[in-house]
Amino acid sequence: MRTAIAWGLALALFSAGAPAKDKKKTAAPAAAEIDRYREEVQRSQRAMETQPGSLWTPTARLLDAGADLRASRTGDILTIVVQEDASAVAKGTTKTSRSSAVKAGVGSVAGISTPALSGLAQATADHSLNGDGTTSRENSLRATLTARVSEVLPNGNMIVEGSKSITVNSETQVVTLRGVARPFDISTGNIIESSRLGLLDIKVNGKGVVNDVIRRPNFVYRLLLGILPF
Repeated sequence: MRTAIAWGLALALFSAGAPAKDKKKTAAPAAAEIDRYREEVQRSQRAMETQPGSLWTPTARLLDAGADLRASRTGDILTIVVQEDASAVAKGTTKTSRSSAVKAGVGSVAGISTPALSGLAQATADHSLNGDGTTSRENSLRATLTARVSEVLPNGNMIVEGSKSITVNSETQVVTLRGVARPFDISTGNIIESSRLGLLDIKVNGKGVVNDVIRRPNFVYRLLLGILPF
């Protein structure tokens, strides 16, 4: 009896602790990204610090009073307007025709005329194929997110990366973006369009009830669909 009660309490404690663990795992990626960004900014800030007692410091507030406010250094942020439209249409037409005829007969046998066998065999065949095919695909993506400059290359171009996570009613959507930006393509409002980014990589992932419904069936289910005739 005591053993059964102990097992019941252990199972209850394990069940109660499981949701908190899952919740911690779910919230970890966003917190990890912010912590990584903070460490990069602090590291670059320490590299710019001067010796104590110096009259000049690169972190003074009025040092860049007339500087451009657009992103130009590691750790700076800029807004990216994502407007991606992709469409493709392919059409194909196939048309073939073939006709053949065969006629065979026996005119005479041993010098005796046989009119009845003159049309012994006759065959006619006609083959034709008409086929039309059309394939159309369209993709559209609209989003606005603020990314950070993760690295400034020697030629002045910047590698920018950012992500946006939105959760509404247990439905989570994550937009991740990474690309190369030129300083000249950034507007005075510190905004750049996604069409101006090179080597652009955009990923949109969803997690929740909708994703569970529309997700791809598992391998066993797809294997059974390919084997069973019904």
